Amino acid sequence: MRHGVDSGLFQQTAHSPSYFELSRTGAGELVDFCIPCNPYFPTPQMFEELSKNLEAVLKFYPSDSTKIAAQLSSVLGLNPATIAMSNGSTELITWMDHMWIHESVAIPIPTFGRWTDQPMESNKRVDMFLLQESNNFELDVDEYIKFIRARGSRVAVICNPNNPDGGYLPRREIVRFMDELSDLDLVVIDESFIDFVEVERVPSVAAEASIRPNVVVLKSLGKNFGLHGIRFGYLVANPGLAGKMRQILPKWNLNSLAETVVFMLAEHEAEYAESLRLLSRDRYRMGMELSRLPDLTVYSSQANFLLVKLGGGIDGRELRDHLLSRHQVFIRECGNKLGMTSKFARLVVRPEHDVDRLVEGIRDFTQARWTNDHPSHSSHSSEPSLLMHSA
Repeated sequence: MRHGVDSGLFQQTAHSPSYFELSRTGAGELVDFCIPCNPYFPTPQMFEELSKNLEAVLKFYPSDSTKIAAQLSSVLGLNPATIAMSNGSTELITWMDHMWIHESVAIPIPTFGRWTDQPMESNKRVDMFLLQESNNFELDVDEYIKFIRARGSRVAVICNPNNPDGGYLPRREIVRFMDELSDLDLVVIDESFIDFVEVERVPSVAAEASIRPNVVVLKSLGKNFGLHGIRFGYLVANPGLAGKMRQILPKWNLNSLAETVVFMLAEHEAEYAESLRLLSRDRYRMGMELSRLPDLTVYSSQANFLLVKLGGGIDGRELRDHLLSRHQVFIRECGNKLGMTSKFARLVVRPEHDVDRLVEGIRDFTQARWTNDHPSHSSHSSEPSLLMHSA
């Protein structure tokens, strides 16, 4: 591959290699369509403010998590007794598995890989409810509840919106799901991408979780705020459950950079709201641009990414490697996601000029592939005429 990128990096894990791993292999300056970040937040002015304080941020201990949680709860309008903060949402998934998943957990697939991998690593039974491609990967709550009852699952999880398809369940359906399963050991609603939802004004069920005996809502600030590197997540639950999680977590489990960002949020709520508006606009534009490409199915999404299906015999691994080596574009091919194949790719929503580069790379790939398959016609046609579907 050009630029020294080793495609073997993608075979070493069920997740994509990090931006840093790829950069160290000589991939050049990547346009990242893989890691689901908010490209509009923090603003350049906020980054400048952070850089001015970088020496102090790196040299000194952060406050303990109780003080940081108090500030976050003030910004969010939540009771601090209902919050537990962590070094990334995956840390909370790990601790929930150790503390509250004793026998079995039900999870619709495809979804975020740690929800299946973590319990299996600790020898729990994972009951996987397969979302159907024929139904655009939409989750039928009633069928899922029937499945949970039939399997006897003791814990149930829903990611809303789901990853990698961006499918969203209305708030009323999530509340009904929680109430139908009030006898389970635990019900988890993973709302890592909930801030990107635009079809409901208040899509989160965090307030409802805080007054129910067995419900936890999981949040990921890194995804919303475009700061994966600070590893920052939290959960919302009733004070008893949240308190148990706080007791098990290390007292200084959050870094100083995360603390700095939390204390900046109150002053930059307007900029954050504007970032979500811009991302919603870009999601629509990007969906339209991708839908114009031959043999590409684009699925409706309420997250900050779009799931696409590749037609015409295209293998997602070949497309990924081509985009990375020739266009320095990094995408998430979904062949190693349970419930999916290499016919699918997840593409993070990015600004228009980045999407132009992605589209150019896909067109280059399909043209080169068609030319190789039809060498005698390569001098007579620029692109095959193929049918596009959108869903």
